[in-house]
Amino acid sequence: MTRFLVRRLIYLVVVILIATVLVFTLSRLSGDPRALFLSEYTSQADWDAWGREMGLDKPYVFQYAIWLGKAVRGDFGVSLRDQTPAFGVIVSRIPATLQLALGAFVFALVTGIPLGVLSAVKRGSAWDYIGRIFALLGQSMPAFWLGIMLILVLAVQLDWFPTGRRGGITHFILPSITLGWGAAAGFVRLIRSSMLEILDSEYIKFARSKGVGGPTIIWKHAFKNAAIAPLTFAGLLLAGLITGAVVTETVFAWPGLGRLGVDAVFNNDFPIMAGVVLIVSVMYVGVNLVVDVAYALIDPRIRYG
Repeated sequence: MTRFLVRRLIYLVVVILIATVLVFTLSRLSGDPRALFLSEYTSQADWDAWGREMGLDKPYVFQYAIWLGKAVRGDFGVSLRDQTPAFGVIVSRIPATLQLALGAFVFALVTGIPLGVLSAVKRGSAWDYIGRIFALLGQSMPAFWLGIMLILVLAVQLDWFPTGRRGGITHFILPSITLGWGAAAGFVRLIRSSMLEILDSEYIKFARSKGVGGPTIIWKHAFKNAAIAPLTFAGLLLAGLITGAVVTETVFAWPGLGRLGVDAVFNNDFPIMAGVVLIVSVMYVGVNLVVDVAYALIDPRIRYG
């Protein structure tokens, strides 16, 4: 296990470095940020002075090395748009994204797991068809379309929920459903297939022949053994919800990391852009590491050399 953790930590560092190199390179290829602040009538002296101030007068390799060295210390530079420290801007958006991701994760769990189990246990019944239709809709509806429809029907026509922005508990419901429905659909399909395989196994048939009750077979024997794959999916799902909330945050004007990253791309604000990618990469690979460790601890058949 120790060797496995060391390898995973090395992979974590490598992935983060690759991600920062890519985003740094792409941010520079998108154009010179000085063009956003200086007009075509700017003198060459002023243009060069802005370049020295932003560090654009050095080769890309040195620019990246300087930026990375500062980023390790929590200094992502200054936002080119607001002239404020990029690290502070990014950190201020993290709670909003985490709240939205956790809300979507809870929605996926409380709907996807029971519906997946019920669909497997009641195979061929109306509950099974409901679960499969729920999963089909969740995996086929684009998030932006689902969010707009929820706003149109539940917020505008019925006036049950706010149309967007961050606020009280009611503000979380529509964005959480929008972001979490696809995840819940994945839970339904994965748990249903895992449960069907376990319920048809020999030891479940043996337990039934001994007179073991239905709830005990379903939750203690079948669901416990079928939960390995959903556990892996849950960890990756949580990381995906944190890093993939761009569309939902844009539709609902949610002030999170996703919307901040989109704004940074449009404004060619590469300190913010690179900082967002670095923070998101750390979150994603960190959750993956936790999932791998939990997977090894739960399933004793897995041994890492």
